[in-house]
Amino acid sequence: MTSIGGAEMVDWNLAVATATRLVRPGPDISREEAREVVAELRRHAKSAEEHVRSFTRMIPEGTEPEDTPVLVVDRAGWIRANVAGFRELLRPLLEKMQDRRGNSPGGAVLGAVGGKVTGVELGMLLSFLASRVLGQYETFAPVGRDLPASANGGGRLLLVAPNIVHVERELEVDPHDFRLWVALHEETHRTQFTGVPWLRDHLQGEIQSFLDETDVDPMTVLERLREAAQSLAGGRPEGEDGEDGGRSLVEIVQTPAQREILGRLTAVMSLLEGHADFVMDGVGPEVVSSVGEIREKFQQRRARGASRLDQALRKLLGLDAKLRQYRDGERFVRAVVDEVGMDGFNRVWTSPNTLPTKAEIAAPADWIARVHRKAES
Repeated sequence: MTSIGGAEMVDWNLAVATATRLVRPGPDISREEAREVVAELRRHAKSAEEHVRSFTRMIPEGTEPEDTPVLVVDRAGWIRANVAGFRELLRPLLEKMQDRRGNSPGGAVLGAVGGKVTGVELGMLLSFLASRVLGQYETFAPVGRDLPASANGGGRLLLVAPNIVHVERELEVDPHDFRLWVALHEETHRTQFTGVPWLRDHLQGEIQSFLDETDVDPMTVLERLREAAQSLAGGRPEGEDGEDGGRSLVEIVQTPAQREILGRLTAVMSLLEGHADFVMDGVGPEVVSSVGEIREKFQQRRARGASRLDQALRKLLGLDAKLRQYRDGERFVRAVVDEVGMDGFNRVWTSPNTLPTKAEIAAPADWIARVHRKAES
């Protein structure tokens, strides 16, 4: 990345160091038990692959899509993987901001301290998230020495072992069933991207278009990161939302063009998350005997949230929108499958033109009318 005076917009190494230092310790577990959890998660990831492919019918028999690695990681491993992904994905935006910073009156001062400050702020946010993520399919995953990815530079499945153990204990559910249930969700995401060759490039194109439209002063971004970090440290008075009304970081930097792109991205993400939830519950009764209990307790946990601080951070980071994506997307998938069956639903993967719009996510019948009725007429 280009830099001014040797200083990048984000000190990525400092972000990793800060996050790993601040992240909460995982649950109390013996070394032997930890080895057993890791081995079981790897087995479940492998068995989930067969279950998901059979249920979704997204990958034709005899077809073997590109393999992607499965990594069972701790919280520090999740942090390192995501920083690597962020660095690659945000490179064009940060280079643009770097140029703008150099031409601004305060560019020299910001160049001296901005990268360090942003690295610390980003690290604080990652430390918050690292104890909450159960699993993740990294679509844009650069290959690293300690972090393998698929051959084309994108794709790896992460299962965060300490977080899975923490939640299964908190919910008091069968740990073996819960681990497989989580693996089914994440394996669905892997199947989505390995079974639909154009999906990754389409999503990357939309994200880059969103970033290309960004026209925001670097100091504004730093200030938003600082707000979130101060909330973590309890440094912001309760109820003080400021002039932006508690909007998320993504919402704050939107231009009119970005709002259009974000609408399309929201629809795609709602589809992917809702489809994963639908598949997880659809496969569940066959292979997870306590799936009903797990789903009920997990939904209660999602709805209950946590402290007011946690809720404020979810809003600021846009995580509340992600929870809506699970709910709205799952309703869309269920309604379409009920009406036209799984093969009829799978027309959604034909091309970018058959993806649902944001409005169609809320009105599945409109998507059916556009994609199915039009094709039949």
